[in-house]
Amino acid sequence: MFPAPIQKSSRRWRITYQVLLPFALLVWLLPLLGVMLFSVKPASDFASGNYWTIPASFELFNNYGRVFFESDMPKYLFNSFVITIPTVIGAVALSAMTGFALGVYRFRGNLLIFFIFIAGNFVPFQILMVPVRDLTLGLGLYDTKLGLILFHVAFQTGFCTLFMRNFIRALPFPLIEAARVEGVAEWRIFVFVVLPLMKPALAALSVLIFTFIWNDYFWAVVLTQGPNAQPVTAGITAFNTQFGVAYHMMSASSIIAALPPVAMFFLMQKHFIAGLTLGAVK
Repeated sequence: MFPAPIQKSSRRWRITYQVLLPFALLVWLLPLLGVMLFSVKPASDFASGNYWTIPASFELFNNYGRVFFESDMPKYLFNSFVITIPTVIGAVALSAMTGFALGVYRFRGNLLIFFIFIAGNFVPFQILMVPVRDLTLGLGLYDTKLGLILFHVAFQTGFCTLFMRNFIRALPFPLIEAARVEGVAEWRIFVFVVLPLMKPALAALSVLIFTFIWNDYFWAVVLTQGPNAQPVTAGITAFNTQFGVAYHMMSASSIIAALPPVAMFFLMQKHFIAGLTLGAVK
């Protein structure tokens, strides 16, 4: 079968694989390593063209201290948490209920509604820029955290429903039938029978949506402006001024902005892997 495990390959290919793997990993990590290097350089290095060599002086604490105490970066980080956490809760909660309805009940129009959820995932989000911006202006939600939260919940629910519906359909249906025979109400079946079985899927989906929303830059720029509502991805551009670019500050703030989703993944890694692989084998 293809792809064959590397252990079953020839000795020459195994050696080639072991030699090329560190090189491929280095190439993949090179942009991140460059940002980490820039984040500890002084501003004078960029003026003198000293980009990739050893810094003239290590400004680790100075650069990161200025990011935290001499800029609006803490406010941008706070905005990101305020936007991301309610979005994850809202999208996952709505998709869990919608996935339960579409996966368990049989009614006319079930597949049509499901296809509508799927079709929303194939709409290029760039073409929605003008109508969504006009809608937020008309509703008074432009440049507000609530506007971003509502939009992300609406936009992410389609993908989440696809994920949840397929997961629920793989659950053992006799459990639901047994609960119905005992006279358990439908909402209690959802809360006490289905939801406990969905914990791996909920964890995996939460990590994915948290990463998607936290790393969003396009809608953060389109629907917000200024530190009152902008998340950290858009706030990093505040170091790009009219007369120059503070590359060392942008790099330091980029590293800080990348830490929460990385921490989220490692904290939920076990549940994330379980949620993605559950049902792969019997």
